[in-house]
Amino acid sequence: MEVSLEIMEEILSMKGITKVYPNGVMANKNVDFSVRKGEIHAIMGENGAGKSTLMKILFGMEQPEEGEIIFKGEKINISSPSAAINYGIGMVHQHFMLVPSLTVAENLVIGIEPKKNNVFFDYDQAIKMTEEVSKKYNLSINPKAVVDTLAVGKKQKIEILKALVRGAEILILDEPTAVLTPQETKELFEELINLKNQGFTIIFISHKLKEVKQITDRLTILRNGRSMGVHETKDTSEQEISNLMVGRDVLLKVDKGEAKVGKPVLKTEKLTYYSDEDKPVVNKVDLEIKKGQILGIAGVEGNGQGELVDLLTGMKTPYSGSIWINEKDTTNHSVKAVRNLKVSHIPEDRMIYGVSGDGSIEENIISDRFDKKKYNTGVLMNVKKLTELAKSLIEDYNIRCASEKQQVRMLSGGNIQKVVVAREFSSEPELIIANQPTRGVDVGSTEFIRKQLVKLRDEGTAVLLVSADLNEVMELSDSLMVMYEGEIVAYFEDATEVTEMELGMYMLGLKRMSVEELGGVMSG
Repeated sequence: MEVSLEIMEEILSMKGITKVYPNGVMANKNVDFSVRKGEIHAIMGENGAGKSTLMKILFGMEQPEEGEIIFKGEKINISSPSAAINYGIGMVHQHFMLVPSLTVAENLVIGIEPKKNNVFFDYDQAIKMTEEVSKKYNLSINPKAVVDTLAVGKKQKIEILKALVRGAEILILDEPTAVLTPQETKELFEELINLKNQGFTIIFISHKLKEVKQITDRLTILRNGRSMGVHETKDTSEQEISNLMVGRDVLLKVDKGEAKVGKPVLKTEKLTYYSDEDKPVVNKVDLEIKKGQILGIAGVEGNGQGELVDLLTGMKTPYSGSIWINEKDTTNHSVKAVRNLKVSHIPEDRMIYGVSGDGSIEENIISDRFDKKKYNTGVLMNVKKLTELAKSLIEDYNIRCASEKQQVRMLSGGNIQKVVVAREFSSEPELIIANQPTRGVDVGSTEFIRKQLVKLRDEGTAVLLVSADLNEVMELSDSLMVMYEGEIVAYFEDATEVTEMELGMYMLGLKRMSVEELGGVMSG
């Protein structure tokens, strides 16, 4: 009886899906996947496990070699994204597909524009449609706001509304919390549960074990293109999920000995930077990181952490204050001059600042050293040595790719991050500035990156770690600071002495340390 009930509940199933790319990579091998009406179902797996390919097939972006899709009891052919939308399947991609210069309403109706007299675009009707759909699904947003001015969480809301206004019953969300603040994530989850309660089915692609445990009903795990089965979320532990994803025990806790600190490597004094609106977004920041130390910065995103990193790496010029790296004043140094002081940088946005998407893996991995004497005689580049280096790093960092010549944009998000990390960690840095180093990266790769950061710290590298992942910043950091509205509002010389709840109070601006208490930032 129970079996037939499950069949009745099943709204969509994919059976025996096999996908082989032209380069010979088998992305999916005989995969079965199904979802029930009104559930939130997670798809989990390491980068390259086949999650995104499976969902691209469901959304009509790819066609399988074998297999079938059954929707509401009937076999269907999803030949394109527009066919998927016609069947009531919508997808919100990790990188949003919005026109920044247009308003919310204009973005919402692209392709289904209401017309006045069947000729002219009816903007008032577009606003009305936006207001109606946002009210109906409790996804409130200003229809007249220009997209470029909105926070990431609001942009994601537009993408969800775009799918709903086109009649989606099934929503595929690809890494939906990868770029959200804790508050935005909480709001998104409330909205998703509200949609679930209205009968919508949500497919949730994610690497974040805690979030999957928190919001999903069931989960399907893929490994090396094959399904590792369907599991009831409530009956499956985080460790069990990790093991199924990776095929081995994963260290969910960071294994880290006591820091052996040396002389100061990075120091700032009264570092200040103003926004275009003449507001201080970095306000008189004093910090010091020593050789062999990880200093973490916690804070809700948008409180000056990104601008601070830009100042330290030469991407922005301070309004006032100073920066020293290894006792050298680098306040007005260029990016190149800062990097030449053995500074590595993992940027927050890997696609804009971390890689050239059109370049090959090899070109990206060696982009910081092709002018070094070892690889460049001044007349010719030693192409053989550069290729050997690229191949070696691809192997060391387990970058899943067809070859070192493959375009970076063809890789999964986590493998793109590994290209950045491989380049930055292998350049013998004395200082690493790591901004969101494991964002959008699967559990196995996250473990690897964190271990590498600890290894480099143990070898004497100074590390500045900026992360929106509270667990990460608390576990990896030796010392910990909190930024709120551009200022350092708390400093803990020993990161183990602060709880997550206490940290949250400082992050939300509900608590702040006195100037006397903060004295340890410079002397610590």
